[in-house]
Amino acid sequence: MLLIANYEGRSGTNRAAEILASKENGLRAIIEGIKIVEANLDIHTVGMSSWPNILGELQLDAAVMDGTTRRTGAVGALRNFKHPVEVAYRIMTDIDHEILVGEGAERFAREIGAEIAKNETELSINTWHKHLNDVLTEEQKAKFPDVRLLDIKNKAVDPEKLFDTTVYLSIDHEARISSATSTSGWAWKYPGRLGDSPIIGAGSYADSRYGACACTHTGEMSIRAGTARSVVLYMKMGLSVADAVYEAARDLADLKTGYLDEVTIHAVDKSGNHKVIGLNSSEEIRYVIWQPGMEQPEIKVAEIVRL
Repeated sequence: MLLIANYEGRSGTNRAAEILASKENGLRAIIEGIKIVEANLDIHTVGMSSWPNILGELQLDAAVMDGTTRRTGAVGALRNFKHPVEVAYRIMTDIDHEILVGEGAERFAREIGAEIAKNETELSINTWHKHLNDVLTEEQKAKFPDVRLLDIKNKAVDPEKLFDTTVYLSIDHEARISSATSTSGWAWKYPGRLGDSPIIGAGSYADSRYGACACTHTGEMSIRAGTARSVVLYMKMGLSVADAVYEAARDLADLKTGYLDEVTIHAVDKSGNHKVIGLNSSEEIRYVIWQPGMEQPEIKVAEIVRL
């Protein structure tokens, strides 16, 4: 058994490890861990009290994957529901689609009785107002929101530069490998933006025959390189989990145009080996690991790779 989560997900790792240790389903274990992160008001890039889009709306994304069946569920641009990761799971179990977004996702969430929540908080809205004050011209302030969003200055510092999507990977007692992600995406993003988190094969992928991978930070890059699926495919081709991650990192580093920044790659193989790297990361990258024999999950430091 094994649990890997990024540092932003640490508040839910004790619960996820507890469920794994009790020999319950690994996907349900990591979903329950992520739900704790989604309700954590101190994390502003996942769930409640996250930074909204440029219009002040909090749109949430999530995905799950069962590596044994290779069924997936994903949700994008979901508003006003507390646990997008649970909605993603129910897409996997209740409907013959793999992803729902926007109004359709919200209708589905209502139909399954998902928990409704006002995810915007006083802190998140006040921070958004401060951002608008910093980036809008006086003319734009007078007309907002009836302005051309593409004209808004978008180079202001993200208040949560050091925080990110949460990702979990697990191997349970039945050797089932699972992945799950949840995020609010970029602060002040263009409405409707999807990053890699809800896109299976980009932000996460699990295959119990080989392993699993999940990415954080610059989702635009992981989408273009199909990073999560690539790591698993490289393992299928015979590379070790470490070499598979390095090869995927080289794919990312080969991108020369578009928005380019840092990417963190988390991966496990079917034997319980793991590798976490921060590609071109400017800060220390930490992650959480739990295995049987550990009293509680432990925090480790990832390798920084510069290419």
